[in-house]
Amino acid sequence: MAEKEKERYINRDISWLEFNARVLGEAADRENPLLERLKFIAIFSSNLDEFYMVRMAGVTQQLELGYKHVYGDSGYVPAELMKQLDTRIRSLVTRQYRYLYREILPELRKNGISLLSWDSIPKQKRDELRKMFITNYLPILTSIGIDSSHPFPIVPNLGLELLVRLTKEDDPRERFAVLEVPSIMPRFIEVDAFEHKATFITSEELIANNLDLLFNKCSILECSAFRITRDMDFSIDEESIADLLTEMQIALQKKAQRKVVRLEISSLMSQKSRKWLAEMLHTPQEYIFSISGMLNLKDTFRLAGLKNFPELIDKPLPPLPSVSAPKGESMFQIIRSRGNFLVHHPYESFNPVIRFLDEAASDPDVLAIKQTLYRVSGNSPVVKALIRAARNGKQVSVLVEIKARFDEENNINWAMELANAGAHVVYGIAGLKVHCKALLVVRREEDGIHRYMHLGTGNYNDKTAQLYTDLGLFTDDKSLGSDVSALFNVITGFSSPPDWNKLLVAPFNIKEKLIYYIDREAELSTAQNPGGITMKINSLIDYEIIDHLYKAAEKHVKINLIVRGICGINPYSLPKQYAKNINVVSILDRFLEHARIYRFANNGDPFYYIGSADVMPRNIRRRIEVLLPIESETLRKELDFILECGMNDKRKGRRLIGANRYSRPIISPATETSRSQYRLYEFYKNRFEKQQELLGRNESLTIFTSPRNKENHE
Repeated sequence: MAEKEKERYINRDISWLEFNARVLGEAADRENPLLERLKFIAIFSSNLDEFYMVRMAGVTQQLELGYKHVYGDSGYVPAELMKQLDTRIRSLVTRQYRYLYREILPELRKNGISLLSWDSIPKQKRDELRKMFITNYLPILTSIGIDSSHPFPIVPNLGLELLVRLTKEDDPRERFAVLEVPSIMPRFIEVDAFEHKATFITSEELIANNLDLLFNKCSILECSAFRITRDMDFSIDEESIADLLTEMQIALQKKAQRKVVRLEISSLMSQKSRKWLAEMLHTPQEYIFSISGMLNLKDTFRLAGLKNFPELIDKPLPPLPSVSAPKGESMFQIIRSRGNFLVHHPYESFNPVIRFLDEAASDPDVLAIKQTLYRVSGNSPVVKALIRAARNGKQVSVLVEIKARFDEENNINWAMELANAGAHVVYGIAGLKVHCKALLVVRREEDGIHRYMHLGTGNYNDKTAQLYTDLGLFTDDKSLGSDVSALFNVITGFSSPPDWNKLLVAPFNIKEKLIYYIDREAELSTAQNPGGITMKINSLIDYEIIDHLYKAAEKHVKINLIVRGICGINPYSLPKQYAKNINVVSILDRFLEHARIYRFANNGDPFYYIGSADVMPRNIRRRIEVLLPIESETLRKELDFILECGMNDKRKGRRLIGANRYSRPIISPATETSRSQYRLYEFYKNRFEKQQELLGRNESLTIFTSPRNKENHE
């Protein structure tokens, strides 16, 4: 057995890189439409940017502080890990550019979409572009010459920059200037566009070929692109500060000055310019990437969103109306009369959540609304409803998690708007992130005060609800109502956690309960009557829980794991007769798998939970997370179908076949029928259509344009 196969745990960063390799694999899948393949090129880049800003930055800090070993026996040697990560990243980036330049762009060209170089554009069109450049873009560009009176500028994180080497008229000395490509300038500028043809030039190509307008009476010797990534792995000593909001704002203002952890440069940049730039940025050679192609491929999201090329994108799967929340009916009446019901996004519309909030904001009998917000959209109908509710005199209490990484500024802005409208806003809890998804509405009714809730696995974000697979439960269950009220008292005040009736809540009891359920499966399991554990999660990296899963496998428990991203378990470290009891599948498809489902067989009396928590130390020790039980037999059957679809997906499901090694998807007509996301869409579509037939209706479906978003957001 190879040494790697014996490793009891897979390092989280090494595992994450293999997840991003699977994302890149979608760009290589020739059965995916061309613009969807391009989208996965962008997602891979976006993911890698975040990985550098946080994970690589963290390892860099450990190296600078002289750490020899981190996290004891299950940890790593930072120097060795950095070398492994760097080698793998460079290999993946090389593959990414090969897919883009040798496969995707040539195929796009055949289908009428082209990226042109300046020299390949006819002179008449170049003249038109130059006039347009003078009118629209020249006024917003600023060149910064570097000399004794002009120090090297503070280059923004992830910005696209041009380094210009030149000489002035009558002065042979070579000089350098830096020119930022403004983010407000389109990255891909139309040269020509017809119904089924579109040609573009990149913004940096347009600027580079019109530099004479910026550097009058200068000779341009060289112009090449570069891009830096800064360390964004900053933390705040929350116990010693008086005002978390103010400290976060100060920290965000300083982010442009943080240390450079990656420097990407054009492979066309001369050695002279490379050396000068590295010195200015204090960047060691091992942090430099020489890129043969355009930088910042995250911007290809913009090309992937082109209209008028329906044959180059996925067929539309419009969100379906919920069969449990028909239009025209009060959400309060629906919940009270029908009991608990699930909505499954993006197969089913997010609209019931918006309706629930809108109705609560306007209903004179609603007394209070309490909600947690982790990531919301830029023009959020959720926040607008909360603002309206506060202005209508409702008691509105909102936890806005301003420490949600990369959404800090957006969340701070929303928090301040809510506060200005009269809502009670809590900005976070010292030492913890509030990641649970909870909405509580308190209503006065004839028989007294009634509590209505929505609890889910995904953020209250109307945009990502069209891209992420998430579950939400509407309920008025009294025991859950008591738990959720207590949860908000813990979050917004100084209340100690109670003895929860039904909820599992981190950091108080989720880990202990998961271990208890795992161990109980092991105790009840025999070779003739094996136990069963199924988890559908985003990440599995808590080594203590992994140890308990190993012990359960040794007791014949059949363990099925649907893990999208980081997966620290290595069944192949066990003897073969036990390794076969652990099956791991990772699904990557058009929607980002985000729902968390836990099922424990319990000798025929199963337990089911859904919620916000992944199996990571940060989730179950350093966050407020919630798992809630699903008790309805009908809803359990729906969860069973979701899990069965995931485990049997042979088209987009990759199976763990070795230590951190996954199978490739099987591309064939036979496996296409097992594609879990399409099976689920058909399930909900058929269910909706059957309901419409029974009711004699025909509600029209609304097709949403999917936003281009990140694949690894949480």
